[in-house]
Amino acid sequence: MTMTTWMDISVAIHTGMVHWPDNPPVRVEYMLHMERGDICTVSTLSMGSHTATHMDGPFHFLPEGQGLHEMPLDAAIGLARVIEIRDPESIKPDELRPHNIRQGERLLFKTKNSARCWQTDTFVEDFVYLSQEAARYLASVGVQTVGIDYLSVGGFKKDGLETHLALLGAGIWIIEGLDLSQVEPGTYELICLPLKIAGSDGAPARAILRKAGGVA
Repeated sequence: MTMTTWMDISVAIHTGMVHWPDNPPVRVEYMLHMERGDICTVSTLSMGSHTATHMDGPFHFLPEGQGLHEMPLDAAIGLARVIEIRDPESIKPDELRPHNIRQGERLLFKTKNSARCWQTDTFVEDFVYLSQEAARYLASVGVQTVGIDYLSVGGFKKDGLETHLALLGAGIWIIEGLDLSQVEPGTYELICLPLKIAGSDGAPARAILRKAGGVA
């Protein structure tokens, strides 16, 4: 890999793919297709706003929060640090403190989810999540953006609401549904742009990384 190589850390959207259990199923269907004699090919998309790789806006959990269309672009464009998490259950403050996390950082957490959870279209309930204690720790530090490698930053059975409120309430932007299986820990250039949907609680996004040259 050269310094100019961009890595796609997004998950491809396809019919029948895994989705959060109470969210709409994912369907990508052809309304028109040249193979059927139509003049062009046109698809219809049916899915929830938190499908595959996506971002959460504050309005997702905060009634008076910003819509994702109001996100400052530099929240998800700029240097980001990929931190590998060893804990098989959740991200906890004790594992984060040695990394000397700083105010304003963009953090992407690589867990066992990347290699495990995206291999199936069945929802994995015991994915590694960000504990509410770790979320409050990151909020106290004042990080800018947090990303994780499955469908929610909070757990399925624990810390779902609490983790989201701790982050979004502190003005931290959330990227969910990343695939970091091919990414080593370190500092990268990040570009992650969600669709600009007015008043959105969340939106699909394309996320890419490039190794940051000369940055420790």
